[in-house]
Amino acid sequence: MKKNLLEILACPICKNPKLELFIFKEDETEIETGLIVCSECNRYYPIKGTIPVMLPDDLRNKDEDLKFLSSNQDKIPTKVLSEGKPFSLSHTQK
Repeated sequence: MKKNLLEILACPICKNPKLELFIFKEDETEIETGLIVCSECNRYYPIKGTIPVMLPDDLRNKDEDLKFLSSNQDKIPTKVLSEGKPFSLSHTQK
């Protein structure tokens, strides 16, 4: 994903254009792995293989999302890990 793409994206659920970007891995031109977080509804959208996966909740894969959160815990804000939508790591520990 190109960094400037964030300027034209909005949360597909609440339509908020104020999204936070967390970069985990990038090369000279693109973000390879990262996370986009909506500042309004606290939904997160992984960036995998340069592609932002911005699907509505009912089309998300819970196992894939939890695996992504778990494997990147050290780079993801605590609030997303514990309260992120549609799935969070706190839900798996109950």
